[in-house]
Amino acid sequence: MKWSNGRVAFLADSLPTAQVFPSPVFLPNLTAPRGVSTIDFDPETTTIEDLKVLIFSATEIPPSEQELKYSYPPKLLHDVQGPLSSIPITKGEQIIVTSVSPTSSSTSISSPSTSLPSKTPSATNSSSTGSSSRSRLAATPTPAPSIKAINETISAPSPLAPQPQPQRPESPLSHNDIPLETQDSVALPGRDAGYLQLRVVPDDNSCLFSAIGVIFEGGIEAAQKLRTVVADAIKEDPFTYSDVMLGQPADQYISKIQKADTWGGAIELSIFANHYKTEISSFDVATGRCDRFGQDHYDSRCILVYSGIHYDVVTLSPLPSAPPSFHTAVFPITDSTILSTAEKLVNQLKARHYYTDTANFDLRCQICGEGLIGEKGAREHATKTGHVQFGEY
Repeated sequence: MKWSNGRVAFLADSLPTAQVFPSPVFLPNLTAPRGVSTIDFDPETTTIEDLKVLIFSATEIPPSEQELKYSYPPKLLHDVQGPLSSIPITKGEQIIVTSVSPTSSSTSISSPSTSLPSKTPSATNSSSTGSSSRSRLAATPTPAPSIKAINETISAPSPLAPQPQPQRPESPLSHNDIPLETQDSVALPGRDAGYLQLRVVPDDNSCLFSAIGVIFEGGIEAAQKLRTVVADAIKEDPFTYSDVMLGQPADQYISKIQKADTWGGAIELSIFANHYKTEISSFDVATGRCDRFGQDHYDSRCILVYSGIHYDVVTLSPLPSAPPSFHTAVFPITDSTILSTAEKLVNQLKARHYYTDTANFDLRCQICGEGLIGEKGAREHATKTGHVQFGEY
């Protein structure tokens, strides 16, 4: 974990607790039932009790009713001794606070029966200090209860007895506060697991590179840099990326792929999977097929959605309305719920026709204006003329 520039930047491994932090710093991914927020604190001097007080001021959830979770999948953040710098925070961190029933220790009140003196100690005391016991008993006489008093005791609970609490729903949110799935999001199974949602990138002929930039480089600005990554990989491995595989001379392919108007595809995805040591699972919306680049080779995965002519990203957010800075785009390969939930999202996108029939859609070359039919027509036109800019009409 690295704290810098007044914000939290996460690295793959936690640093030792002796790491020096600036003061104050930020905990960016605090997610509460009614939204997300940022809290300033110094991790070297702030304890978990202090953090709960800060969370109370931001969320109105009392410290005794706060349940804190961190990491992905969410794990309980137990009370720890010492400063918050000792908490094991890892890459892609988010801290979630939910409201739960107060612990039994904070609400338990002794019943009247437990406050009665024990007979055995009383007998012992009376034998050893009889006069003292008699004076205490005389000071607190207990009259015989009337029938009315007994009936009242039976019919109404003692004010000291714990009152029955209404059963809380599993979600800490009230009915009107529960974030609903949208047409572009699906909830992961499990409490506080978050939402997989579609993260749309610009439709500018660099969508694949922009999508990879969002996942691994922090934004779409890295698109041109990523084209260079592809070009270098092809240069360095002419055996794998032969002219036959590329469908054209390697030098020509390298030159084209570095132009901002050239589309990327399966070759580029295989290169990026190897470059970032991450499986890239690409869902085709029209067919539901998932192409997994780097399958069984890496410990993490990311997810893309392909509409036939455009790539977007699937990210995990604590709430559907959470800003992009709270999204996670790389997931542990062992989490089987990610792919199954992504499939649900893709089916949802297909139901609203978020795809293009590339075999039969009408295209127009944006350079010469010629009308074309389908992806095959576009490829033939590109081979014949070198034109690679197309638009639907």
